[in-house]
Amino acid sequence: YRGRMQAFSRSCLNTSAQLLSRCLHATHVDLQRSWKILRLNHIAMATLELEKLPYFYKNALGLKVSEPKPLQSHGVTTVFVEAGNPKFELLLPLGEKSPVQGFLDKNKSGGMPHICLEVDNIQAAVEDLRGKNVRTLFEKPSPGAPGKPVIFLPPKDCGGVLVELEEV
Repeated sequence: YRGRMQAFSRSCLNTSAQLLSRCLHATHVDLQRSWKILRLNHIAMATLELEKLPYFYKNALGLKVSEPKPLQSHGVTTVFVEAGNPKFELLLPLGEKSPVQGFLDKNKSGGMPHICLEVDNIQAAVEDLRGKNVRTLFEKPSPGAPGKPVIFLPPKDCGGVLVELEEV
Protein backbone atom coordinates (compact mmCIF):
# COMPACT_ATOMS: atom_id res chain seq x y z
CA TYR A 1 0.00 0.00 0.00
CA ARG A 2 2.76 2.43 0.98
CA GLY A 3 4.61 1.81 -2.32
CA ARG A 4 1.44 2.50 -4.33
CA MET A 5 0.79 5.72 -2.39
CA GLN A 6 4.37 6.90 -2.96
CA ALA A 7 4.13 6.12 -6.70
CA PHE A 8 0.75 7.86 -6.88
CA SER A 9 2.12 10.90 -5.05
CA ARG A 10 5.13 11.10 -7.39
CA SER A 11 2.83 10.82 -10.41
CA CYS A 12 0.57 13.61 -9.07
CA LEU A 13 3.51 15.86 -8.33
CA ASN A 14 5.08 15.27 -11.76
CA THR A 15 1.81 16.02 -13.58
CA SER A 16 1.18 19.07 -11.40
CA ALA A 17 4.73 20.32 -11.81
CA GLN A 18 4.46 20.11 -15.60
CA LEU A 19 1.15 22.01 -15.62
CA LEU A 20 2.44 24.57 -13.12
CA SER A 21 5.56 25.07 -15.20
CA ARG A 22 3.42 25.88 -18.24
CA CYS A 23 1.25 28.26 -16.20
CA LEU A 24 4.20 30.05 -14.62
CA HIS A 25 5.91 30.34 -18.00
CA ALA A 26 2.75 31.97 -19.34
CA THR A 27 2.78 34.34 -16.36
CA HIS A 28 6.26 35.57 -17.21
CA VAL A 29 5.54 35.85 -20.93
CA ASP A 30 2.29 37.81 -20.59
CA LEU A 31 3.30 40.82 -18.48
CA GLN A 32 0.29 42.87 -19.62
CA ARG A 33 -2.35 41.09 -17.52
CA SER A 34 -3.65 42.43 -14.22
CA TRP A 35 -3.26 39.23 -12.17
CA LYS A 36 -0.56 36.73 -11.27
CA ILE A 37 -0.29 33.05 -10.44
CA LEU A 38 1.53 32.98 -7.11
CA ARG A 39 2.14 29.26 -6.47
CA LEU A 40 0.68 25.76 -6.47
CA ASN A 41 -1.51 25.67 -3.34
CA HIS A 42 -2.70 22.06 -3.19
CA ILE A 43 -3.30 18.82 -5.03
CA ALA A 44 -6.72 17.26 -4.42
CA MET A 45 -7.21 13.52 -4.07
CA ALA A 46 -10.67 11.93 -4.22
CA THR A 47 -11.30 9.03 -1.88
CA LEU A 48 -14.07 6.99 -0.30
CA GLU A 49 -11.76 6.18 2.63
CA LEU A 50 -11.67 9.51 4.44
CA GLU A 51 -11.45 7.69 7.77
CA LYS A 52 -8.33 5.68 6.79
CA LEU A 53 -6.25 8.22 4.86
CA PRO A 54 -5.93 10.92 7.56
CA TYR A 55 -4.76 8.18 9.93
CA PHE A 56 -2.12 7.09 7.39
CA TYR A 57 -0.84 10.63 6.80
CA LYS A 58 -0.91 11.61 10.49
CA ASN A 59 0.16 8.45 12.31
CA ALA A 60 2.28 6.65 9.70
CA LEU A 61 3.92 9.67 8.06
CA GLY A 62 3.72 12.21 10.92
CA LEU A 63 2.08 14.98 8.88
CA LYS A 64 -0.33 17.64 10.14
CA VAL A 65 -3.93 16.75 9.24
CA SER A 66 -6.94 19.09 9.55
CA GLU A 67 -10.33 18.11 10.90
CA PRO A 68 -12.90 17.09 8.24
CA LYS A 69 -14.89 20.06 6.94
CA PRO A 70 -18.15 19.50 5.03
CA LEU A 71 -18.77 21.96 2.18
CA GLN A 72 -22.40 21.46 1.12
CA SER A 73 -22.13 24.08 -1.65
CA HIS A 74 -19.33 22.06 -3.33
CA GLY A 75 -20.75 18.62 -2.45
CA VAL A 76 -17.64 17.44 -0.58
CA THR A 77 -16.04 16.93 2.80
CA THR A 78 -12.43 18.13 2.82
CA VAL A 79 -9.38 17.27 4.90
CA PHE A 80 -6.07 19.07 4.34
CA VAL A 81 -2.73 17.32 4.83
CA GLU A 82 0.24 19.65 5.23
CA ALA A 83 3.45 18.32 3.73
CA GLY A 84 5.07 21.65 2.94
CA ASN A 85 4.03 23.18 -0.35
CA PRO A 86 1.86 21.99 -1.95
CA LYS A 87 -0.68 20.63 0.52
CA PHE A 88 -2.87 17.60 -0.19
CA GLU A 89 -6.64 18.01 -0.04
CA LEU A 90 -8.52 14.76 0.56
CA LEU A 91 -12.05 14.88 -0.86
CA LEU A 92 -15.00 12.69 0.14
CA PRO A 93 -18.24 13.11 -1.84
CA LEU A 94 -21.32 14.44 -0.05
CA GLY A 95 -24.20 12.69 -1.80
CA GLU A 96 -24.63 11.05 -5.19
CA LYS A 97 -24.77 14.38 -7.07
CA SER A 98 -21.32 15.41 -5.83
CA PRO A 99 -18.87 16.09 -8.68
CA VAL A 100 -16.35 14.05 -6.68
CA GLN A 101 -18.77 11.10 -6.69
CA GLY A 102 -18.88 11.33 -10.49
CA PHE A 103 -15.07 11.29 -10.55
CA LEU A 104 -14.97 8.24 -8.24
CA ASP A 105 -17.59 6.42 -10.34
CA LYS A 106 -15.13 6.64 -13.25
CA ASN A 107 -11.99 6.09 -11.10
CA LYS A 108 -12.86 3.37 -8.57
CA SER A 109 -9.56 3.57 -6.69
CA GLY A 110 -9.66 7.36 -6.33
CA GLY A 111 -7.20 9.77 -7.85
CA MET A 112 -6.39 13.40 -8.50
CA PRO A 113 -9.48 15.37 -9.54
CA HIS A 114 -7.84 18.82 -9.46
CA ILE A 115 -4.91 21.06 -8.66
CA CYS A 116 -5.25 24.49 -7.06
CA LEU A 117 -3.26 27.56 -8.08
CA GLU A 118 -3.14 30.69 -5.92
CA VAL A 119 -3.86 33.96 -7.72
CA ASP A 120 -3.66 37.50 -6.43
CA ASN A 121 -6.88 38.76 -8.10
CA ILE A 122 -9.46 36.11 -8.94
CA GLN A 123 -11.93 38.47 -10.64
CA ALA A 124 -9.24 39.81 -12.98
CA ALA A 125 -8.11 36.22 -13.66
CA VAL A 126 -11.66 35.14 -14.55
CA GLU A 127 -12.21 38.11 -16.87
CA ASP A 128 -8.83 37.65 -18.56
CA LEU A 129 -9.26 33.89 -19.03
CA ARG A 130 -12.79 34.25 -20.40
CA GLY A 131 -11.43 36.81 -22.85
CA LYS A 132 -9.05 34.06 -24.01
CA ASN A 133 -11.94 31.57 -24.43
CA VAL A 134 -11.14 29.64 -21.25
CA ARG A 135 -14.41 28.66 -19.61
CA THR A 136 -15.24 28.47 -15.90
CA LEU A 137 -17.52 25.87 -14.32
CA PHE A 138 -19.51 28.53 -12.45
CA GLU A 139 -20.53 32.08 -13.29
CA LYS A 140 -18.64 33.65 -10.40
CA PRO A 141 -16.19 32.67 -7.64
CA SER A 142 -17.58 31.22 -4.41
CA PRO A 143 -16.06 30.45 -0.98
CA GLY A 144 -13.85 27.33 -0.97
CA ALA A 145 -12.60 25.13 1.87
CA PRO A 146 -10.46 27.82 3.53
CA GLY A 147 -13.26 30.39 3.00
CA LYS A 148 -11.38 32.20 0.22
CA PRO A 149 -12.91 32.85 -3.24
CA VAL A 150 -12.38 29.96 -5.67
CA ILE A 151 -13.41 29.11 -9.23
CA PHE A 152 -12.82 26.03 -11.35
CA LEU A 153 -11.60 25.78 -14.95
CA PRO A 154 -12.79 22.69 -16.87
CA PRO A 155 -10.35 19.90 -17.76
CA LYS A 156 -11.15 20.26 -21.48
CA ASP A 157 -9.63 23.75 -21.39
CA CYS A 158 -6.66 22.80 -19.15
CA GLY A 159 -4.94 19.80 -20.69
CA GLY A 160 -7.19 17.22 -19.01
CA VAL A 161 -6.81 18.50 -15.43
CA LEU A 162 -9.49 20.39 -13.48
CA VAL A 163 -7.82 23.59 -12.26
CA GLU A 164 -9.02 25.50 -9.20
CA LEU A 165 -8.00 29.14 -8.82
CA GLU A 166 -7.98 30.47 -5.25
CA GLU A 167 -7.52 34.13 -4.35
CA VAL A 168 -5.05 34.74 -1.53
